[in-house]
Amino acid sequence: MIDRNDAYPTRLREYHEPFPRREPIVHARKERRWDGPLDEVSLSRYERDGFLWFEGFFSKDRITPFFKELQEMAKDEALMRSEQVIQDPNSGAIRSVFGMHELSDRFDRLTRDPRILGMVRQLLGSEVYIHQSRINDKFGFQGSGFDWHSDFETWHSEDGMPKMRAVSASLMLTDNNEFNGPLMLIPGSHRLFVPCMGETPEMNWRESLKAQRIGVPDKDALAMLAENGGIQAPKGPAGSLLLFECNTLHASNENMSPWPRSNLFFVYNSVDNALEEPFAAPSPRPEFLGARRNVRPLEMHDDYPELAGQGVSPLR
Repeated sequence: MIDRNDAYPTRLREYHEPFPRREPIVHARKERRWDGPLDEVSLSRYERDGFLWFEGFFSKDRITPFFKELQEMAKDEALMRSEQVIQDPNSGAIRSVFGMHELSDRFDRLTRDPRILGMVRQLLGSEVYIHQSRINDKFGFQGSGFDWHSDFETWHSEDGMPKMRAVSASLMLTDNNEFNGPLMLIPGSHRLFVPCMGETPEMNWRESLKAQRIGVPDKDALAMLAENGGIQAPKGPAGSLLLFECNTLHASNENMSPWPRSNLFFVYNSVDNALEEPFAAPSPRPEFLGARRNVRPLEMHDDYPELAGQGVSPLR
């Protein structure tokens, strides 16, 4: 039986079929829909697919310092021992580092880039803050994959995010190609919420960030959505940018190539979508996974003022 007090019941004991989302996809009010860098074609594509892809959004020269800083972070023994660093379950290498915008001024400024922040504000129709930031690494010949999932399902269940009003910005710090485990997405999957089965164990995040077993959609539902929308894997050079809606189903394969794959993720949440108590977990996850204290609206920080105000056009 569905709890009507919870708009998106999940982690259930019995199977429940997918059902339509209850919020709009582009949240800006109709009269302010175009207040931002995205044109109507881009907004319509985001509504249709649940993501936008910008190949070569930043130049390689601008991205290289971020990758070098990550290499320096890996030498910080205290950081590497902290819970913010997740190790690959197979190789023991770094899989993810969370709280990137709080570890580095350079990464913090990137979250406030006017072109990215302008698009995010336009899509979410409000001021925004960083719900979570992370780097996902896949080293050559060893990076494990990520199973199919909706980020919103996890954030709703374990963080208490009430509504689908968040967007992820994924910046490629290395080239993403068909061999090194690029992100795969199911276009159109964001329109339906797929409830998952299985109750959430205490401190589930400690295991789920290494290998997700709870919060994985039913295979029949995944097959249905993939048959309808297909699967796309945007690929491109370092500096490319992917914006995807919080409920878009996505996954990635392991890295079978000699080339590393490092992607940076900033999750922007609307200030009008503040976290509540978890809807399907015993207790909230740590602050570096779901921000509750540092939720001040972001202000733009432009390292490249000559780019401010320029429009952006995603690739198909």
